[in-house]
Amino acid sequence: MTTAKNLGYALTLFLIAEVGVSVGVADSTADVVTAQDTKKLVQNNFVETAQKGVVLSGYVDTGYSYNFTGTSQTSSTVNGRLGDDSAQQGDFNLYAVKLALEKPLTDENRAQAGFRMDVMIGEDANFMKNRDSANGSIDNADQDSNSLFLEQAFVSFRVPVGNGWDFNVGKFVSFLGYEALERPVNMNVTFGLLWNQLPFYYTGVLSSYKFDEYLDGKLGVANGSGSDNMTTTSGQGDGVALLAGLNITAPGGNANWAHNFQYSTASENDTSYSVPDNSEPIYAAYGASNANGYTLIYDSWGNWSPKFADDKLLLAFDAILGSFSGAAGATTWYGAAAYTKYQFNDWFSLASRAEFVGSNNAGKFGVNGAQTTQNDGFGHNTGNNLWEYTITAGFDVIENVMIRAEYRLDWGAGAVGGSSASTDGPAVSGSGGPAHYAGAEVVYSF
Repeated sequence: MTTAKNLGYALTLFLIAEVGVSVGVADSTADVVTAQDTKKLVQNNFVETAQKGVVLSGYVDTGYSYNFTGTSQTSSTVNGRLGDDSAQQGDFNLYAVKLALEKPLTDENRAQAGFRMDVMIGEDANFMKNRDSANGSIDNADQDSNSLFLEQAFVSFRVPVGNGWDFNVGKFVSFLGYEALERPVNMNVTFGLLWNQLPFYYTGVLSSYKFDEYLDGKLGVANGSGSDNMTTTSGQGDGVALLAGLNITAPGGNANWAHNFQYSTASENDTSYSVPDNSEPIYAAYGASNANGYTLIYDSWGNWSPKFADDKLLLAFDAILGSFSGAAGATTWYGAAAYTKYQFNDWFSLASRAEFVGSNNAGKFGVNGAQTTQNDGFGHNTGNNLWEYTITAGFDVIENVMIRAEYRLDWGAGAVGGSSASTDGPAVSGSGGPAHYAGAEVVYSF
């Protein structure tokens, strides 16, 4: 250590001498560089990291999951789950390292600005960038803990009109659905069926206004559903998504009821399709090549913490109705979820989730119906129905550390092994399950 310090001092003196020589050569009349001048020079060559009002936060989320569905890629994938929740048999997971850098707006109703940037690294990042489970290509080889996902990055500012009108400009996460993109925020370790059918993010402008303590709303315009670019009209035109939200807060603040809405000027163009080649006729209804169509989603969710339970009980629901059309026709899909969590004491809680999601054909998720060749398209003869039930035990035994254990059961039409068609051949219909899952999670937040 002493040797290292001496080398450091020697290097510093050498740099000071070099600065003095350079100044003398450039200007023979200049004074000799003083110690104070050197201190200023060094200070001016470093970036200040402690900016006033800027906050760094995040978490490390890791765990283990086991699916009792076998090892085959075509017969073991569980439809409706995010990719790393469907890995065959046992798998250690680095779900995410989350970093959020933010300068939030204050409560003052004045002109002001800030920003937020969220970066996610890990296996969740890999699948949130590209939900290719829709093509049935998920297996253990797809687990990539080195993936980087820019979750959101936007500039925020307030216009001092009325109670204050806020704007976010850039990339921001979707406000549709009850569950968030961050596992530790949700009641359960795995992500739900409804969550995996909704857009993850938008790129555009989102405004919000708080009318009073009981009512606040959102209005926005974005490129499209889960798209960084305006590619919803054949990748050429100004595809656009219109967003709206209205949230009602009960007196006392122990209940919320949100109504959220999205309308896009073309059929869905988000990462859930992962279309490899839009020129293939089989993808004509589902890829970015859809100029003639629309996407419509209505989402209603709410939560309630009964006062008689002393803040120990939390009840929540989520209900969704969606429709989109493309070159091969229209699809209507719908779903509902119920959540319950009870905090027994300071260190132990128990949460459960029950979900259903269905559609009138295979255009949105899963495959049900015949398909004989690549060019025949999907068999839109019957609908798809998926169900799941999850129970999660939470333990808060150390400060900033959360440990959770979970069991999950999935079943329904094509729930296990079903996959969308690919360029390699016809679709796999799959089985109705059931699919059993057991896992554990350890989270450190900061």
